Amino acid sequence: MGLDLRAAATTAVAVVVEFAGHDVVVDDVDGRQRLGGFVVGPSMAAMRVRSGQAACVEVRLSPIRAYSVLGVAAKDLGHGAVPSDELWGTEVRRLRERLAVAGSWEERSALTRSFLARRERAGRAPDPEVIDAWHRILASGGQVKVGELAESIGWSRKRLWGRFESQIGVTPKRAAMLVRFRRAVGGLLAGRPAAEVAAVCGYTDQAHLCRGVSIFAERTPGALHVGNLPFIARERYQAWGTFFQSPG
Repeated sequence: MGLDLRAAATTAVAVVVEFAGHDVVVDDVDGRQRLGGFVVGPSMAAMRVRSGQAACVEVRLSPIRAYSVLGVAAKDLGHGAVPSDELWGTEVRRLRERLAVAGSWEERSALTRSFLARRERAGRAPDPEVIDAWHRILASGGQVKVGELAESIGWSRKRLWGRFESQIGVTPKRAAMLVRFRRAVGGLLAGRPAAEVAAVCGYTDQAHLCRGVSIFAERTPGALHVGNLPFIARERYQAWGTFFQSPG
C-alpha cells in the first residue's frame, strides 16, 4: 500500500523492517535515502517516510531497552535514519525473507520480537543513575529541571548531561522537552483545547505549545486533532513502545 508519512520527533528508538522488496524513501536531517529498513534514534526533528508499495513492521523501543539491543549507543546513531544492514547485515536480510512468507501480522510480530531479543546483551544497560533520571523525566511528564535531576541522583549537572546524552541519545533537557511534547500530543489527540493542553503540560502559554509542535512535528496543534490525521499517523502518535502494523 502507498505510504506518505510525516513522523514526529520522539524519545523512542524506531526499528523499521520492510519485507516486500520495495525501498522506503526517507527524508530527514541527513538528506534523502532509499532504504530496505532502518533504525532511528531519539531525534529532535520530524522526518518524512514514503513508499509506493510499503509492507513494514515497526518496533519502538525505549532508549533504555535499545541500549542493550542495538549494541551501539543511541548517540552514535546520530539524528537520521541508519540502514538496518549496517547494524545487522545478513541477519536482518534473513528476517525480511521470513517476514515476507509469514502468514499473519501476529507471526511477523513474533519473528521481529525474537530477532530483537536475541540481540539483547546481558549486562549491557545504561548506568543506574541514567535509568533513574530517565524514569523521573517520564514520571514528571517532562516537567523537571536538570539541576533537580542531578541532585536527586547525586551527580553533578555536567556528569549527568554527558552520561545521559551518551547512553540515551539526547540530553536530559531535550529528553524532557520530547516527553512533554509526547504528553501534549496525547491531549490534542483526545480533542482537548490547545490552551488547556498547554497549561496542563507545563508550557508557558498556547504560543509556546505551538512552537513545540511546529519544531517536533512540523504541524500545528489543530492538525493533531484525531479527526485531522490519517489512520497510520494517528496510530503512530498513539503508540508508545509497542508494535505497530497497518491492517491493510
